[in-house]
Amino acid sequence: MKKFMNKLTMAIAAVIISATAFAQTYGTLTFTFTQVAHSPCYTGNKNVLAVWIQSSTGAFVKTKIRNAGAGTKDHLPTFATNSGGASSNCLAASCNVVGATSGATLSSFGTKTITWDGTNASGVLVPDGTYKVTIQETWNHGSSTVTKSFTFVKGPNSDIQTPATDANFSNVSLQWLPSAAGVEENNALTGVSVYPNPSTDGLFNIDYAKATSVKVVNTVGEQIYTQDLVNESGTISIDLTAFKNGLYFIYISDGILTTERKIVLNK
Repeated sequence: MKKFMNKLTMAIAAVIISATAFAQTYGTLTFTFTQVAHSPCYTGNKNVLAVWIQSSTGAFVKTKIRNAGAGTKDHLPTFATNSGGASSNCLAASCNVVGATSGATLSSFGTKTITWDGTNASGVLVPDGTYKVTIQETWNHGSSTVTKSFTFVKGPNSDIQTPATDANFSNVSLQWLPSAAGVEENNALTGVSVYPNPSTDGLFNIDYAKATSVKVVNTVGEQIYTQDLVNESGTISIDLTAFKNGLYFIYISDGILTTERKIVLNK
């Protein structure tokens, strides 16, 4: 009997450990940073940039930003190899950029915001655990490169950080918010559209039908914007330029039903 109980206890423990190891929490990572301008540079303030998600051991998960051109394709070697290509060509088809914002060499240093829904490049929700958001930036004709990772925990608890400014990145903020800690989007109120999202100038347009109010809430639950609406179809523009880049939650209601959306400021 004692042996049986010991085996049963071990079996239960194994199930608990297994369930914990493969837990998969839905949520949103919002990561914002400002590039510190460098000199000398390419013509003007040109630079190349990549931002991607990795596992704690450095395994590639998902690309979020890739900016490089034909003449700078060899300037993001760490990103290129991590995303599946060769160090000499970050523009190769083998470099995975599914779900990423991609484009040519950047003409200036600026503020960037990315969001991550916890999925890999195939759209599959990844297990909870420790992950890294990694930045690689190159300027000065490829001779000056910096690569930096910020570690966070994807799981049922919020992970909110404000890493210190350094010589390359300032105004850094990182927020992992599980769905239970934020808003699980729904479309209870039909006929609603919010755009552009993300917003690069702080302005959002809302198309609605028979709504009576709109409000915007930040990630700590503070209401930062509210407006009454005429209870008929219409379009309004809301101005959030006074607020910091990052994730916000918008609620559009007709007094009975409410649609909840996540919006991102990326000025």
